[in-house]
Amino acid sequence: MSETPPYLTKLTLTRDELVARVQRERQRGARIVFANGCFDVLHVGHTRYLAGAKALGDLLVVGINSDRQVRNLKGEGRPLLSERERAEIVSALEVVDLVTVFDEPTVEDLLLVLRPHVHAKGTDYTENTVPERDVVRSFGGQVAIVGDPKDHSTTELILRLSKLARSS
Repeated sequence: MSETPPYLTKLTLTRDELVARVQRERQRGARIVFANGCFDVLHVGHTRYLAGAKALGDLLVVGINSDRQVRNLKGEGRPLLSERERAEIVSALEVVDLVTVFDEPTVEDLLLVLRPHVHAKGTDYTENTVPERDVVRSFGGQVAIVGDPKDHSTTELILRLSKLARSS
């Protein structure tokens, strides 16, 4: 019988468990940072985004779009990996403290219950174009743009792999 990998303890399956854990950490004085995305095929842009988010606080919570929401955002054939697999991969990153999957079209409800000090978004946004900025500001949170320039995308990787497969 194999032992459960330690990184799987970062996965929080219910919203109530996640909220309770974040509240405990906040009471201990932790600065809470929230980041989110599809993370369909993890690439260097994702790791730089998450590392930049972690640098802004003590506890990095990552919200991952559910399979249904990725399909709505990206179209048929996506996601390539299931929400459980994507959550497990993101959980394995050292900079990530907690991971949850959300099924709502936006992270607004999750932000309202977690009330992070910082909501980190990638460089494909500006502070004024982050869709959830007003929600974050409503509870005194800050919006921060982190990561490297948006030179990497899962969609681009898929297209390159598809082109390689056709030429083989």
